[in-house]
Amino acid sequence: MSAVRPYREIIRRKSRQIHVGKVPVGGDAPISVQSMTNTPTTDVAGTIAQIRRLEVAGADIVRVSVPDPESSAALKEIVPEVTVPIVADIHFHYKRGIEAAEAGAACLRINPGNIGSRDRVREVVKAARDHGCAIRIGVNGGSLERELLERYGEPCPEAMVESALNHAKYLEDEDFFEFKISVKASDVFLAVAAYQGLAEACDYPLHIGITEAGGLRSGTVKSSIGLGMLLWSGIGDTVRVSLSAEPEEEVRVGFEMLKTLGLRHRGVNVISCPSCARQQFDVIETVKVLEERLAHITTPLTVSVIGCVVNGPGEATMTDIGFTGGGKGTHQVYIGGLPHHRLKDDSIVDHLVRLVEEKAAAVEAEKAGAEAEAAE
Repeated sequence: MSAVRPYREIIRRKSRQIHVGKVPVGGDAPISVQSMTNTPTTDVAGTIAQIRRLEVAGADIVRVSVPDPESSAALKEIVPEVTVPIVADIHFHYKRGIEAAEAGAACLRINPGNIGSRDRVREVVKAARDHGCAIRIGVNGGSLERELLERYGEPCPEAMVESALNHAKYLEDEDFFEFKISVKASDVFLAVAAYQGLAEACDYPLHIGITEAGGLRSGTVKSSIGLGMLLWSGIGDTVRVSLSAEPEEEVRVGFEMLKTLGLRHRGVNVISCPSCARQQFDVIETVKVLEERLAHITTPLTVSVIGCVVNGPGEATMTDIGFTGGGKGTHQVYIGGLPHHRLKDDSIVDHLVRLVEEKAAAVEAEKAGAEAEAAE
């Protein structure tokens, strides 16, 4: 059956499915959104508080660095206090991987090539298997094996794909297949080409990201270009947006990417104009405050906020709630794409927030009713 709007259709790459704790990754599962804590893991209370903030922001999976035995011990206290699956970030010392699996991590992020001999890899895999733990093979353009760099001359897509497949073979040889792969780079061209090559070479689920992307603005732009290209072409089963910003911002940007491409919907999608001399109210300030006031809504809804009647009515026909600026301080509100009522200047944000909250409550009630009926 052909799509109603074929130009909007994204056909996701077919991958096998694994589980990171309770979260399915790959196959037909929704693309999950990840972030990473930046508190010292040994600060148990601070790390738990940050993970809980990430949970509220919508994070599906959270990664925590485990560089030393003290962090492994802290992980044992952290995992029971949070609801999202925890990925333990392991580098170099294989014992940290074993300890993290024993402490309740749902996934180990490792590079099999940098944790020692095949015997040590075997021990980590055994710990993962014994404790129901998945593994992420994390290849990075900035830390490729010396042999590959000497052979290829520099980090390149071919070297990164070869590194990933070599590491995958380590796990395959141990009859362990509960793993996903990433081939990150800070260079957008390198990362995208590496992921494209890896997507063709295997069917393992892929964790995508542009590593060390930069600050909130520059990193969002860079990540949106690189990850947008991959997601649009159907590549990516779980995503992290790496920003030099609060971790919650990574989650928000990740969901905005998925929302924009129609791959996943969470919260309110505000469609607004940049404003111009035709605006009949302060669009920029209204949208700024409105987005802040609607941050608690998780129900997928669309709201258009347009300054004048040039594009306002048209945009409103495609949104759940629309608002268009009108003359003499009197504006038009649309519900379900149709003109519904007029509104004066002084209560725009409060009024729109109330409408969205009412709509969200109605949608959730209908959803709960349908689920209850299906369960009978």
